Amino acid sequence: MKRRSWSVVRKEKLARCGKCKKAFYCNGKCQKEDWAMHKLECSAMIAFRENWCPSEICRLVARILAKKNIMKERCASENILLIEEMQSHVEDVDNEKREMHEADVARLHRFFPKHLEFPDHKDLLRLFAQVACNGFTIEDDELSNIGTAIYPDVALINHSCCPSVIVTNNGTSAEVRAVQNMKPGDEDKEKLKVRKQSDPIEPEVISNMVRYARKTIGDELLEMCELSLEEMGAVFDDANVYMLHVMYQAMGVCLYMQDADATLRYGEKIVKHYRKLYPSYSLNVSSMYLKLGRLYMGLERRSPGVSALKKAMAIMEVAYGKDHHYLTELCKEMAQQ
Repeated sequence: MKRRSWSVVRKEKLARCGKCKKAFYCNGKCQKEDWAMHKLECSAMIAFRENWCPSEICRLVARILAKKNIMKERCASENILLIEEMQSHVEDVDNEKREMHEADVARLHRFFPKHLEFPDHKDLLRLFAQVACNGFTIEDDELSNIGTAIYPDVALINHSCCPSVIVTNNGTSAEVRAVQNMKPGDEDKEKLKVRKQSDPIEPEVISNMVRYARKTIGDELLEMCELSLEEMGAVFDDANVYMLHVMYQAMGVCLYMQDADATLRYGEKIVKHYRKLYPSYSLNVSSMYLKLGRLYMGLERRSPGVSALKKAMAIMEVAYGKDHHYLTELCKEMAQQ
């Protein structure tokens, strides 16, 4: 499975860029069509080698700037709203995010010095804020994140913790599907709910634990994850977002260590809370069921494996539509088991 600029395909033999040796395509035609974008990175990949490390958002901003220079008319996803008209909330960005945007601007100048015309510093910061605020995750057929895209028209849809529609990708297009009955003018107005414990906890204790949790997220050592879960568990419920983040990290470490049983234990605990915290048709829930289903199958536990894959498929049929190629591939996979 390789990512290219047009879509995600599953194919044994892929065409590869002869210069950088890092960009893959399903055929020569797609490779040629992508050159206008790939040339932004090709020479830099060769020059920087292992030091080539622009962030995902930095690479997306570079492509936006390049396309804006090439395309003088609105693109297909700007029928209603132009990229420069998207909300940035730049005035609400905290110091931590502002520093991240500044670092990305510096990376943009370092890794993309050729082929681009840069706007002034203030406009660049605003563009990074717009992309960070309005970007959509692109998933592969395992519903794992493989990239980020911008669809200005779709960005008009307001965020909701319990959405009435889901945005998915099909090739280079974004598809918006309703997951519940709607009337004209309907809009989700669900707010974040605060989870309460039986015994009141001082705000300072919660604040300290939040800082601890943020520092912990991203650690890749299983021992650190387990110690962190034990420490945070004294204050946070298992369904707390930071607890779930660390459980997910622990699950990833177990998977990397090829400990399927431990991976399943974490996955089963996570999906139990995901089902309660996320909407019925959340792709986050579907992604967990996919991972669990394939783990079960790998351990030759067919019954729970098929059950988990069917639950994933039920969500994907609503989110992607029954004719999406992800569903076709999943059906073939289940038939071969």
